[in-house]
Amino acid sequence: MELLKIFVYGSLKPGEINYNYYCDGKVIEIIEANIRGKLFDLPLGYPAAVEGEGKIEGFLYTFHQLDILASIDELEGYQASRSLNENEYYRKVVPIYDSKDGFLTEAWTYFMTPEKVKQTGGIPLFSTYWSRETSQFFR
Repeated sequence: MELLKIFVYGSLKPGEINYNYYCDGKVIEIIEANIRGKLFDLPLGYPAAVEGEGKIEGFLYTFHQLDILASIDELEGYQASRSLNENEYYRKVVPIYDSKDGFLTEAWTYFMTPEKVKQTGGIPLFSTYWSRETSQFFR
């Protein structure tokens, strides 16, 4: 059986606003993990990751249902047929690391272009972990 692996760092994490609808009861395994990149806080109510150096903490989800990817693509404003500029985020397979930075696997995650982060008014986070509770836009 083929499994779907997705790394999440924002509104899809346990306890965040989109977890219950998109993930609850559908995830078969949740592992604390991280990816390489830079995290930004957006005034839209969720974060953005930009490819690059640094660490972004989140969770590696494993799903049995491969069709979950289509619903998460819709949430993330991503369509493979559209250009990079037309999508809110783009989806990419990246290396996933454990808490000691040891390689775990590869999984899908969603990145935003630096230009789109700037357009949305995103600000860099000095933390490697985003939550709505600690967002500068929701205090």
